[in-house]
Amino acid sequence: MQEMEWKLADASLYYKTERKQDRETVRITRFQGLASQVEVPGQIQDLPVTAVDRKAFLSKKNLRRIWLPDTLEEIGDWAFAYCDHLTEIVIPSGKIRFGKAVFMECRELKRISAGGRHDGAGGASFPAELMAAAVTAMDAAYLLDMEAAGSEEWLGKWDARLGSVLRVPDQEGFSRQILCGEEDYGSTDLTAYMSGRRKEKIRLCLLRLLFDQGLSDPLRQELENYLRSHTKGQAGEEAWQVILREHGADREYYQLFAAIGCVTEDNLNGILTEIGGEYPEMKAYFLRSGEETDGAADFFAGLEL
Repeated sequence: MQEMEWKLADASLYYKTERKQDRETVRITRFQGLASQVEVPGQIQDLPVTAVDRKAFLSKKNLRRIWLPDTLEEIGDWAFAYCDHLTEIVIPSGKIRFGKAVFMECRELKRISAGGRHDGAGGASFPAELMAAAVTAMDAAYLLDMEAAGSEEWLGKWDARLGSVLRVPDQEGFSRQILCGEEDYGSTDLTAYMSGRRKEKIRLCLLRLLFDQGLSDPLRQELENYLRSHTKGQAGEEAWQVILREHGADREYYQLFAAIGCVTEDNLNGILTEIGGEYPEMKAYFLRSGEETDGAADFFAGLEL
């Protein structure tokens, strides 16, 4: 079947029609254009759009956000792979067949949302951030289940995968990286490599604590302990480095960091010194939270911005 063009603002979708179970449907075959936000229509030429073909949006560097229609049933292999700046994709909440490596190397993908719905399975809040992390940071494509997401079972699987990630030795994979000539994609220094692995784990810990629906008390304690063991003043300070370098302007993150005990009398002075004048709101928050801590008022009151 001949490929045809459907024009959008600053872009074009190319498609083919196909017959499925005695009905004619549309398959999106590729995308071209400079648009940063794309809404794929539910119908083209009065036919339902049911599939996004393999590699259809492969390596589109301008894309930031994509909406897929409720008519969609299938997303092919590598459909959105290497979309370096893609931050959110909205996918229908029904049953979708996903190909392999659909979001490979989409490192900026922060939300995989469900068709405008805010509820997941059983009426639970749809875990858009956790869904994205499953495929970008935990290599758990089996969690790409738009119907089950948010259910107790789905969250249990997410947490089980997180637990396994946390328990992987920090040095694992380093030798393979060197032997396979992958040093262009990571450090050739073991210490730096292990620090990078810890930061990956810390990002997941922070994310799960922020979006904590269904989080068990034992796992919560494990995540908090991991962050406290890598705060300022510890042998490895990766938790503090992630907060400072990646979330210095994100109140929810640095508020959590303080609330779970990562800011203490022993490390506060060093934390304030590192912040300097870069993030005054975070600096002020740490001072105020310290002054309100029982038994520490005198210590914190002696510190100034």
